Amino acid sequence: MLFNAGVREVKKYFDEIIRGVAEGYLCEVNFAEFYYKSAEKLGLETTDILYEAIRNSPIKQIPVEGELTREAGRVKMRYRDKISIADAFLIALTYQVKGIALTTDPVIKEILRDKCRLFKV
Repeated sequence: MLFNAGVREVKKYFDEIIRGVAEGYLCEVNFAEFYYKSAEKLGLETTDILYEAIRNSPIKQIPVEGELTREAGRVKMRYRDKISIADAFLIALTYQVKGIALTTDPVIKEILRDKCRLFKV
């Protein structure tokens, strides 16, 4: 995730989630993406520590099922070659929870507009 990737500007968002002032959501598909990308850069041992920290945090891990799956499919169909299926789930979850996505991907920012905060790595 962004904070673990060195994007320090997102710390305030994570602090709010930990304090219970805000809610945080993470789709399982995006969690899997976080895991493999982190493992490539940080190694499995460090990634497993981060994985457990997130699993035991107040961030709500959202399963891939039901209307989220349908909406992700619709998002992917609409944006086809512009986004991955993981991005489609991020966008669909943002719509579903009426939240704000945190990302480093300008394409996601372009799609979500004011429902997204874009950070530079």
